[in-house]
Amino acid sequence: METKSVAFYTLGCKLNFSETSAIGRQFEERGFQKVAFEDAADIYVINTCSVTDHADRKCRKVVKEALKHNPEAFVTIVGCYAQLKPQEIAEIPGVHAVLGAAEKFQLVDILAGFEKPEKGQVYASPISEATEFHPAHSFGDRTRTFLKVQDGCDYSCSFCTIPLARGKSRSGSVASVVERVEKLAETGVKEIVLTGVNLGDFGLQGPERERLENFYDLVQALDNVEGINRFRISSCEPNLLTDDIIRFVAQSRRFMPHFHIPLQSGSDKILGLMRRRYRRALYAERVALIKEVMPHACIGVDVIVGFPGETEEDFLETYRFLNDLDISYLHVFPYSERSNTLAPTLPGRVHDGERHRRTTMLRSLSEKKKRYFYEQHAGLETEVLFEDDVTNGQMEGFTPNYIRVAAKYDPLLVGEVKRLRLTSVNPQSLMEAEEMGMEVFQH
Repeated sequence: METKSVAFYTLGCKLNFSETSAIGRQFEERGFQKVAFEDAADIYVINTCSVTDHADRKCRKVVKEALKHNPEAFVTIVGCYAQLKPQEIAEIPGVHAVLGAAEKFQLVDILAGFEKPEKGQVYASPISEATEFHPAHSFGDRTRTFLKVQDGCDYSCSFCTIPLARGKSRSGSVASVVERVEKLAETGVKEIVLTGVNLGDFGLQGPERERLENFYDLVQALDNVEGINRFRISSCEPNLLTDDIIRFVAQSRRFMPHFHIPLQSGSDKILGLMRRRYRRALYAERVALIKEVMPHACIGVDVIVGFPGETEEDFLETYRFLNDLDISYLHVFPYSERSNTLAPTLPGRVHDGERHRRTTMLRSLSEKKKRYFYEQHAGLETEVLFEDDVTNGQMEGFTPNYIRVAAKYDPLLVGEVKRLRLTSVNPQSLMEAEEMGMEVFQH
């Protein structure tokens, strides 16, 4: 029997990338050959996102590209957008199957022979049936892996479709995560980024979703796993990033001084409309404690601008709040309407041009914050882990506190940790470095 080839395309977050990798391994275990997207595969699996703008347009474009490479290919759509709008996606020309959140990890079994139907088929049960936790991790980069330890969300933020797309919060056990990390250590992975939909809510387990453990338990257990140099905590809600976790990371051997904490707005009024579970005072307290116990820590912030009801004064309140905070960079998103959420029904719509202007202002502030953060580290010695990602003869690495360092490509450096002295920020906003007692390190 001829071996069928399969190719993948992932839209959206690091969690999606880890899940695409897990689905890819299922195909390989069944004897399929995994190939690059442009290599005319027999089967294409497109993992979609509902958070970023224009999910429908992006999905259609990727389907079109897949069919350019092989007009006879079997095209399958999975992911958040597939759960939210399965029927709509099934009608896209060239789509043969759409699988929801509860079905995507059974894709190979459900579609079996990959026989093309007359029209797109939908395999998507109600999101309430997505109750099982499916572990996943990204693979292919021996330096860094994104490890999914939690899925779903019990929060009801007024702008967000994630609970509708991924279901309720659930996770595996601390012991199961430790076991997976030990296996990853054997493959030579140097850094693991812990990911989840609501990562700090780790610990709800089993069919009844009992609170058996918590995120602090997981962090403590992973700190004792031999063979992994670095752990990073990806985005964690400020109300779930407890003082205990922050103080533990400060004295940890393996957890990096790097936090990504979504804020969304610096206005308490807007946070209330967003149905967030904290106010700006708590956020400021978290940042202050991190900087007190880890002065060199990197802190990234998510912000949404142009939310319904956000006046110019509300926006300036956010701007001033962020300007005064000791943070390192921002991820700024103009608000975009999502069907089946509360936010679009709120009064005070901010027009698109104004959303764009506010986004631009905060992205400029982010650049200033990042450059200032980098410049504070000029002259300091630190360890840089270099990655297998080369652009125009340049490779990049990261310090423990997530400063991106540029170097001339050297195959011997890939996946290696090198102790260097940081020197200055270059025009590309990357940090340059030198070996101790030597000239500038191959910039």
